[in-house]
Amino acid sequence: MPQVHPSAAQGFAAAAETYVRGRPGYPDELLAWLTGDLGLGVGGACVDLGAGTGKFTRLLLRTGAQVLPVEPVAPMRAQLEAGLPGVRALDGTAQAMPLASGSADAVVCAQAFHWFASAEALAEIHRVLRPGGRLGLVWNVRDEKVDWVAELTAIMAPYETGTPRYHTGAWRAPFGAPDGGGFTPLEETCLPHLHQGTPRAVIVERTLSVSFIASLPDPERARVQARLEALIASHPDLRDRESVAFPYLTHAYRCTRR
Repeated sequence: MPQVHPSAAQGFAAAAETYVRGRPGYPDELLAWLTGDLGLGVGGACVDLGAGTGKFTRLLLRTGAQVLPVEPVAPMRAQLEAGLPGVRALDGTAQAMPLASGSADAVVCAQAFHWFASAEALAEIHRVLRPGGRLGLVWNVRDEKVDWVAELTAIMAPYETGTPRYHTGAWRAPFGAPDGGGFTPLEETCLPHLHQGTPRAVIVERTLSVSFIASLPDPERARVQARLEALIASHPDLRDRESVAFPYLTHAYRCTRR
């Protein structure tokens, strides 16, 4: 089995720049979760696993901890280093991190763990963490109670075709081992989050950055874009707006290495 899912490798390589423009950041309130629940601070070391273009790396740096981004897709690493001068992104996967055993106080996977959720990846995270170190899993999830967000999901859904996704819950499987995969039970925190920007940035480019949309043939991707633009032009909460607020719920989970 390949260590990087083909949809992630192809889609994120093709859409790294779109990812930077279209993906939301994370709520400032999550900083208290990082410093409190995960115990990050000056003198600590945190692995940003599946760091992508560095969206979450920015928040981790605000804790004062040493941040070690690990990202297997080269165009994503390039975007991270361009946006965060002085930060070096390491080439590695969840199953093979170029880090010493017991070298991290925390490992955080933001918008990423569903891609590599497996016993092998959890064992590698366990190896890299010190005893008592924390694992944090974070996802920005579209708030589909808002009607136009639900319509957006309906446009995307036919293209999912088995791609790993947070909403399926399949990512929980490795924690179902008798010993929890070497970790204590997951504890969840949920925070509201708004991504403010132009409709093109927060709706069109956000959707085009999704792996299974980014990897579509050009004509089909153009059809998706046309449907997005039609939604913006027709919905009363979106049309003729210079700026819109895309609603998310940020789900954050933590557990401790046994």
